[in-house]
Amino acid sequence: MLIDTTLREGAQLFGAYFSLDTREAIANALIDLGVEEIELGWVGQEDMDILARRVRARAGRTRLSVWCPCRESDVPRAAALPVDGINIGVPVSDAHIRKRLGIDRPGVLQRIAQTVLAARMLGVGYVSVGLEDISRADLEFARTAALTAAGSGASRVRLSDSLGQLTPRRTYDLVARFRAALSIDLAVHCHDDFGMATANAITALEAGADYADASVLGIGERSGIAATEELAAHLTLNTGTRRYRPGGLRELCRFVSRAAGVPIPRTKAVAGEDIFACESGLHAHALNKSPNLFEPYDPASLGMDRRIAVGGKSGRKAVTDALGHLDFHCTEQALPVLVEAVRSLAREQGRPLSSDEFAGLAARFAESG
Repeated sequence: MLIDTTLREGAQLFGAYFSLDTREAIANALIDLGVEEIELGWVGQEDMDILARRVRARAGRTRLSVWCPCRESDVPRAAALPVDGINIGVPVSDAHIRKRLGIDRPGVLQRIAQTVLAARMLGVGYVSVGLEDISRADLEFARTAALTAAGSGASRVRLSDSLGQLTPRRTYDLVARFRAALSIDLAVHCHDDFGMATANAITALEAGADYADASVLGIGERSGIAATEELAAHLTLNTGTRRYRPGGLRELCRFVSRAAGVPIPRTKAVAGEDIFACESGLHAHALNKSPNLFEPYDPASLGMDRRIAVGGKSGRKAVTDALGHLDFHCTEQALPVLVEAVRSLAREQGRPLSSDEFAGLAARFAESG
């Protein structure tokens, strides 16, 4: 279901430069995760042949692919690489056709047919055709382009929302329309310009798409695309699929964060350090009773720990629960004083209290045993 394109779309991130060893490490981690396909980069990229050969040795069932422009002259270089397939990209919106390619609609259809046929004749096993800027294209023409690709021997059509214009509802309708027209594989490439890439990718899969593109941390052009870690976690933890092994996701995110120079926000879904940290009194008390009241999944499923701290937002119940973990108890008279001391110190520090700080206050106001 997942095509990871960290090494192609992600490598287009402004200021990101991945060495050959870094690219190999990312690819190996994605193989360990269990993604169905890794887009290793693009035709003509430096050291692509070396990277493909290194990764090929341990790819197993993971399909390896490269991106290629919709030009017949570029196909031989793609076909010569030790990969399983090529992903051809071609715009289908009139603005791109006219201003970028300098041709017309019939010219696009001819180019698609010639490029796909050339790939097939050179023995490429899996040929995907990406219809770029689909959200601004005439959908009847885009459908004709998709059918032209399929009729020429393409294995898959990939719908690319190049500027992140789609909403989940529009994504569902778009995918359903193309799913009804095609008997070959269907994929989506969702950009995140308005923060809907992951939701759109999940919606596409629910609407019948076979694959969704993603990159680690969602990195890519501008605001990036759907996030691999979010899709893999959702599919594993919410739908019950056993395709993926998410235990290494957070380390993969940290590795890509360092390599790309992209800090991970502490509240970032799946990857953030504080997504299972709680200070709020009501929530903390509920978590001590039953964690699933305020947690969507067990933190251990992603190799994380739950952190409950007391601070400026804590009330009597949260402080009492924290005392219990230290084997302290507090009289009714002393408890309000301790709560206020906790809040006061937290406000002074500008953060929740550490375990040692709380223990120090508890020793002053409570009794052990």
